Amino acid sequence: MTVYAAVFRRSFRRYSTYRAATFAGIFTNTIFGFIMAYTYIALWKVRPHLGGYDKSQAVTYVFIGQALLITCAIFGGGFSEDFAERVRNGDIAIDLYRPVDLQGWWLASDLGRAAFHLTGRGLPPLLIGAVVFRLPLPTNPLTWLAFAVSIFLGVVVSFGLRYLVALAGFWLLDARGLEQLAGLLAMFMSGMVLPLTVFPSWLGSLARNLPWSSLLQVPVDVLLGKADVLASLRFEALWAIVVLLLGRAATAVATRRVVVQGG
Repeated sequence: MTVYAAVFRRSFRRYSTYRAATFAGIFTNTIFGFIMAYTYIALWKVRPHLGGYDKSQAVTYVFIGQALLITCAIFGGGFSEDFAERVRNGDIAIDLYRPVDLQGWWLASDLGRAAFHLTGRGLPPLLIGAVVFRLPLPTNPLTWLAFAVSIFLGVVVSFGLRYLVALAGFWLLDARGLEQLAGLLAMFMSGMVLPLTVFPSWLGSLARNLPWSSLLQVPVDVLLGKADVLASLRFEALWAIVVLLLGRAATAVATRRVVVQGG
């Protein structure tokens, strides 16, 4: 475990060194948060309580989305860019020689990335939104604890999904096209565009039961008290286990056909 803790800390420090990128990200997420907030306000004026949220809760949804956008790597990226490049140039062979689990190594790295982005880039837009729009955030510390657990599980689910896509590089050699498609799917099915409760009944029901809902919809509902906390956390934990097990099975198949480029 000390190895994985060291990988976590190294990843956290690595992302913390990009201060200009962090400040640019805070600015970008805040501006997009304001744009989406006013769009939601206009929509909710026409359709009050749309999707089961009132106007202030809808705006809260927007800024939580901006906080989790990069934390859960909803558009993709994170470890998968490094992983895919190592598959392309053959450095993945070095990873396979390490006396540690390949999936565990990259999971620890991605958790370090997510921890920094949540605290360094995700919280500032949320706090700015809370001040400007007076968001109805809960005061119960247990709610915030459940929210934190939900975010952690969402990051694990996100990692598992991105890990499966990254493993496709063993067969495709360049999985960037697939990664872009996966990012678009995650953006739509996580509720980043609109809450999944706004979707038509059959599509909304389907989307809420797929793993991508763990990236945004479930954590938001946990924080706003719109869902049963224990049932929500069980749902996320189940999908986390499923995608990690699928990743382990796919790793076992992929590593049996490693071809180091150039040799």
